[in-house]
Amino acid sequence: MSHSVRSHLRLEIDDYDEKIRRWIPGYERMIGTAAEAVAEISPDLVVDIGSGTGALAEAILEHGSVGTVQLLDIDPEMLKRGARRVERFDDRARLMLKSYDHPFESCDAFSASLSLHHISTLQGKADLFRRVFAALRPGGVLVNGDINMPADLDEAQPLYGFWAEHQVANGISEDQAWANFDVWAGEDTYLPLVDELSALRAVGFEAARVWNEGPVGVVVARKPSRR
Repeated sequence: MSHSVRSHLRLEIDDYDEKIRRWIPGYERMIGTAAEAVAEISPDLVVDIGSGTGALAEAILEHGSVGTVQLLDIDPEMLKRGARRVERFDDRARLMLKSYDHPFESCDAFSASLSLHHISTLQGKADLFRRVFAALRPGGVLVNGDINMPADLDEAQPLYGFWAEHQVANGISEDQAWANFDVWAGEDTYLPLVDELSALRAVGFEAARVWNEGPVGVVVARKPSRR
């Protein structure tokens, strides 16, 4: 699997952190909620899947209950940007340039922020969830901040409207806001929440969405502890 944020989002990497807040409703809350959910289990090792500019990894590392966070990304430009962001955490932050299609090492938690929607099918998501579940130690979690949309277009339309309004409120024209959805659809797939939760539960997770703002939400999936 290959992915370039520069070509997909048509922006310079250094512009990403400013633009993503204009594009994504509740972005700061999503990052904060996801980081808190990871830190809650006091993990020794967290793998941040598709770590990008390191926003979520940084938020997780700011919690003293967290040991090491591995920033995993296939885009070298984004990983370089993420490395600068977490440099102050020294050896608590580790960099890994590879795809999440490759095997994972055993860990206590996986995190992801706006990265798993690059998997275009439910089967592909289910395959990833299965590998994540296998790599997690008992009691570990997968925390995913992402976008979900109902399969029914009539149900999805108000959520797209909400999303467009957020962009307009942040200085993007209405025409451009709706055009962005067409551009992003080239690589992004927003699967129904109910389907993703079912796929997580099918591989053994206890899963629920714990926060959302419009179509943007945080899902926490926990691997049961041994009894």
